[in-house]
Amino acid sequence: MVYRKSPVVGKIKTMIFGAGGMLGTELCRVFPDAVKLKHNDVDIRDKEAVLESISKAEPDVVINAAAYTAVDACEDNQELAFEVNGKAPGHMAQGCSITGARLIHYSTDYIFDGSKKQYLETDATNPINVYGHSKLMGENEIIKKMDDFRIIRTSWLFGSHGKNFVDTMLKLSGQMDTVKVVNDQFGKPTYAADLAWKTKELIGHPPGIYHITNEGVCSWYEFASAIITNVKPCSSDEFPCKAKRPKYSVLANTKTTPMRHWKDALAEYLNKLKFEVTA
Repeated sequence: MVYRKSPVVGKIKTMIFGAGGMLGTELCRVFPDAVKLKHNDVDIRDKEAVLESISKAEPDVVINAAAYTAVDACEDNQELAFEVNGKAPGHMAQGCSITGARLIHYSTDYIFDGSKKQYLETDATNPINVYGHSKLMGENEIIKKMDDFRIIRTSWLFGSHGKNFVDTMLKLSGQMDTVKVVNDQFGKPTYAADLAWKTKELIGHPPGIYHITNEGVCSWYEFASAIITNVKPCSSDEFPCKAKRPKYSVLANTKTTPMRHWKDALAEYLNKLKFEVTA
């Protein structure tokens, strides 16, 4: 039986799936009173477990920050990718539909094929790797099962509490004389902390799909050059990966106010890392 809550008034009760990841950790700072579910707390592939978790908590807002984001590994573990990135968001959407909660879900720039210089929220999707296909499936499952959703597509996420490009560059820079980075793939780096705070704002926006990144377009090489000095450009052909990447995956935000430039966000993150090392 489906029931609907009265419109949310006052304090919003929030539930976060994937609370232990990079973005999830930042979301926990923004929503300190949220019901926080980490990987070991619930298997999001288990439909009944997801439905029970949402039913028991009775949240006003469910935020899904859980995902299988290892792009190359998705090529070898397709079943896992589609279970976690594709079907699990559908389970959450069903739970939200039953209880009347809103759903915030994060998707990716990799649902596009890279044939355009930038992508609007309304542009046709055409993923070129398993990760992109699995994330697009997640979007479609949500849209099929509920109306009160906000799907946030983002890109090139970096921050604390998880493997990311910035930390990888810093590590390689100390291990190698020269670090090669591709200069023919373009996108928008996004700071997890900024995305988490923006998420709070988007709860009050109309349902739909949003492109949320830090501002500024760059190549992976340009991004690396802002992090380390011993970097050298190379082509994607010189750095083959199992999963094909889109050449352009620039997400244009047409629905809400822009976030700060990625260089400003990066400077803050690098300063934070320095403070943690010297503390």
